[in-house]
Amino acid sequence: MTRRSISLDDALQQYVIDHSAPLDEPQRALVDRTTELGDAAGMQIGAEQAQLMTILVRMLGARQAVEVGTFTGFSAIAIARGLAPGGKLLCCDVSEEWTSIARAAWQDAGVADRIELRLAPAAETLAALPSEEYIDFAFIDADKESYWTYYSELVPRLRSGGVIVADNVLSSGRVVEEAPTESRVRAMKEFNDLVMRDKRVDTVMLPVGDGISVICKR
Repeated sequence: MTRRSISLDDALQQYVIDHSAPLDEPQRALVDRTTELGDAAGMQIGAEQAQLMTILVRMLGARQAVEVGTFTGFSAIAIARGLAPGGKLLCCDVSEEWTSIARAAWQDAGVADRIELRLAPAAETLAALPSEEYIDFAFIDADKESYWTYYSELVPRLRSGGVIVADNVLSSGRVVEEAPTESRVRAMKEFNDLVMRDKRVDTVMLPVGDGISVICKR
């Protein structure tokens, strides 16, 4: 039997947030600062997703983490706060403008010493990483057309039991369209199908935010 996930209206969404670990002052300040960017603020993950990632990273005992797509740094704070003592997060992005906001926020949140930011095409940064299986956790939230490229670089470097979280896997529900016209939706459909066929991993797709896939390496 398949049970459908409950639909969330605004009131129920707020209830979920109210019954999850609250954001602290640096996180709330960053949310407010990002909101000032207008439409671009839609790229920021939700509060409940941030808290979920902190818990996942903590449960993994992660010491080595990678983020592809940093924006203004909200998700990086979530990951960094879950790291084991001495843990490090490598953030990959190409925007000096948006990551300048992130750098200031990381200082305010007290996690700047755990984060390394590399401003370069993420595919190049990932390809240059050590080839051994050492990454405990990775988060992909960048250009959708390159998800499979990023994933393909990360999986060989992920330790057994390590986890990749991929964001926006539901593409506002458009992944169920038979022939979507938008390239980012087509790319996400293809990515989701390829992950499901990848025998190196187990995956569960969750209707959190715009959909996340939690992908665990066997």
